[in-house]
Amino acid sequence: MTALPDGILVGWYGDDFTGSAATMEVLEFAGVPSVLFLDIPSPDLLARFPHARAVGIASTARSHGPDWMERHLPPAFEFLSATGTPMIHYKVCSTLDSAPHVGSIGKAIDIGAPIVGGEWVPCLVAAPPLRRYQAFGHLFAGAPEGVFRLDRHPVMARHPVTPMDESDVAQHLSRQTGRTFGVIDIEDMERDARAGLSREIGRGAEVICLDTMNAAHLRVCGELIWEGREGQVFAVGSQGVEYALVAHWRGQGALPSPDRKKGAGAVEQMLAVSGSVSPVTAAQIDWAERNGFACIPLDAAAVAHGGGSAEDAVFAAAMTALSKGQDPLIHSARGPDDPGVARLRAAVGKAGLDEVTANQRIGAALGRVLARLLRETGIRRAVISGGDTSGHAARQLGLCAFTALAPTIPGAAILEAHSDDPQLEGLQLALKGGQMGSADYFGWIKRGGGAAR
Repeated sequence: MTALPDGILVGWYGDDFTGSAATMEVLEFAGVPSVLFLDIPSPDLLARFPHARAVGIASTARSHGPDWMERHLPPAFEFLSATGTPMIHYKVCSTLDSAPHVGSIGKAIDIGAPIVGGEWVPCLVAAPPLRRYQAFGHLFAGAPEGVFRLDRHPVMARHPVTPMDESDVAQHLSRQTGRTFGVIDIEDMERDARAGLSREIGRGAEVICLDTMNAAHLRVCGELIWEGREGQVFAVGSQGVEYALVAHWRGQGALPSPDRKKGAGAVEQMLAVSGSVSPVTAAQIDWAERNGFACIPLDAAAVAHGGGSAEDAVFAAAMTALSKGQDPLIHSARGPDDPGVARLRAAVGKAGLDEVTANQRIGAALGRVLARLLRETGIRRAVISGGDTSGHAARQLGLCAFTALAPTIPGAAILEAHSDDPQLEGLQLALKGGQMGSADYFGWIKRGGGAAR
């Protein structure tokens, strides 16, 4: 058995809250105690989690521009580097949501790589447990209808902020940074990945993309990243990075713990808010409505203009639903074809706002309503749906950290919240990306989760 080094094994900085939490759950449920902070933690806050072997910081970088990243990323990477962890991971969405002007992954590489150092930057976006695959440099993502190349994906090709028109990972990221890219492709993975790495470094590649189609490839990637490091390594990618490390550690006998599968138990009532426009979330809202949830639409156009009355209206409707024994689910849209989406875009254009600002306002409004409901009712379980929404909404709750409580589908576990507010300490909260989850996801959370069926 090969022993892992003492101290922090992995430090990560997530570009959205759902992905940050998904990274934590991969590690925690595999037997690596982990904690996710909502900002760079103070020494006192960090000391509250003395057994953590992995430390993350959740951010909303995916919805900000390069200037914001220049201000916020260097202190975070410096903090993670100072922990002495061998692995510093800039966590991005497994569907590569980014563009030069918003959520630039290339900008994050330009900031992080010089701080951390290392001979090469591993780039692993694929995550087969999530139905995310990379072959010969091109990214593929699953959907209810099947698996699609990213630029032909029914959701990502129509993303409201970063629509994907390129599936080649290196080509997509080359629009965001001037660094040189390479790829260790499927043939390398099947034959000799170490030789492929030497070849690409010899060609001058600074960022090397890793093809991955299955569990065996994940283990190879984990070995390349972990065993090939000298000092600290800066990696970029999805939670595929952590899946790969876990696969390698287990293969070496260094991580014998089995995955945790137990749920958190059912509750009588829960709360949910959603800012996602994904058709996957729309189907989940439809299921919830058919199964007794009170689905309450938020006037997103009014919120984008700063209309507080829209928040008051959905708060009142939610309180009424709770009094009837229902579970409120407040949503800004039911999929991309919801008439409210067109109204929002028209209102945003008329007011001269940009969509990023409008989405931030909607997410924050949902968070404020959720915070009011939690404090008014004492309910202890909730869901925030939507990758960008989760960050802006969760920040309204006054939380300081999360630990993973119970699994559901990969990437959308039930978390335990930590707060200085006694009313919110121990809150059970699920953060769900827009494309994540089965149709009955909201009901599944109410039942307490448990490993995927």
